[in-house]
Amino acid sequence: MIHRSLLLKLLSAAIVFGAWEIAGRVPVSYAFPTFIDSMAALLRMTFDGSIFVAYGETLRPLVVGVAISAVSGIGLGLWIGLSARFDWLFSPIFVVMQAAPLAALIPILVMVYGIGLTSKVFVVCIMAMPVIVLNTASAVRNTPGSLKEMSRSFLASERDVLLKIILPAASPVIFSGLRLGVSAGFIGAILSELKITPTGVGDIITYSRSIADYPSMYAAIFSIILLAVLFLNLLEKLENVLFEGNNRGYVSD
Repeated sequence: MIHRSLLLKLLSAAIVFGAWEIAGRVPVSYAFPTFIDSMAALLRMTFDGSIFVAYGETLRPLVVGVAISAVSGIGLGLWIGLSARFDWLFSPIFVVMQAAPLAALIPILVMVYGIGLTSKVFVVCIMAMPVIVLNTASAVRNTPGSLKEMSRSFLASERDVLLKIILPAASPVIFSGLRLGVSAGFIGAILSELKITPTGVGDIITYSRSIADYPSMYAAIFSIILLAVLFLNLLEKLENVLFEGNNRGYVSD
């Protein structure tokens, strides 16, 4: 089963990269390089170390922002999901944050916090936290009541109900929210580098575009996607370790 899943992933990647290569050779646009040219540019940046220097800048706001969003987001989501009062009070805030156009908020963040690390962390948090909070709250709210009632009938404490019933039952949706939050955090980190100060991978993208070095630009974009996929796979592995045996679904009421 694992080999089949891996084979399908490799086949999917081959189709995408093959289509990319064909589109670059047609060409679709003079600004659209082939996959081979882009990978050659990525190897060049890897060997000269410039991609690692860039990620040293990009990962700082990304890691800090995602960590804050994950811890605070899951905590707030649990709180909102367990309390109808806090649901009514806080849920609209995160719905508005999720719907708000981030590009329009960036100038406000720059005016308040400047162009340093703080503004970039805020951008990542604004992108990542609403998804995590809303998914966690929804998962907790929809935990089957029969499971909670059964645990209380066996004299389980509220702490035991939360840790042994609600969290394992809600874990699939919580981790789905985390994966979406991490993806949104990557977008926020790169957007902050493009809109606030051109540093890190965002600087490579901006500079490569300005000198028409399109293979390097697409190589930088591809590296972001690749790193995001690795992060998401690590989250999936973490979920499997923490909640081994979970059937990844809810028992019907």
